[in-house]
Amino acid sequence: METFENKNIFPKGEKAPSEYFSGGTAWVNILKSNTDELNCQIGNVVFEAGCRNNWHSHGGGQILIVTSGTGYYQEQGQPIQILNPGDVINILPDIIHWHGAGPDNEFTHIAINPNTQNGIVEWMEPVTNEEYNNL
Repeated sequence: METFENKNIFPKGEKAPSEYFSGGTAWVNILKSNTDELNCQIGNVVFEAGCRNNWHSHGGGQILIVTSGTGYYQEQGQPIQILNPGDVINILPDIIHWHGAGPDNEFTHIAINPNTQNGIVEWMEPVTNEEYNNL
C-alpha cells in the first residue's frame, strides 16, 4: 500500500498581512507577479489550521487550485463549500467571497488572478467565528 506524504513544491513565502487574515497565519509566495502585459498574478497560499482571509472580491475574477489539506470557500449569501486537493474554484469578477483552512489542518491553494487590469483585490471585513463555523 502506497502512502502519500504532503509536500509543498513551493516554499511558504512571506507572511500574509494580518489585517486581511484571521484565525491564524497565512503565507504567500508570488509565483508570477503582475509585471507584464499578461495581466495575471499567480500565488501559492498556505493557511495555518483555522486561518482564513477576509471577505473580498477581485475585479478580474480568481481561480483557486487546491493542492493540499482541507479548506473552506464561501460566496456571500451561499453555504460554505469544503475544498479538497484537486478541486478548482472559478470565481467570477466582483463576487464577494472568502477562503481558508479548515479547523484541523493546514491548507494550500494556488490563486490565479487574471484580468488584473480590472483590479487585483478589494478587501472587506473579517470573517466572523460564527460565519466560519456555520457549516
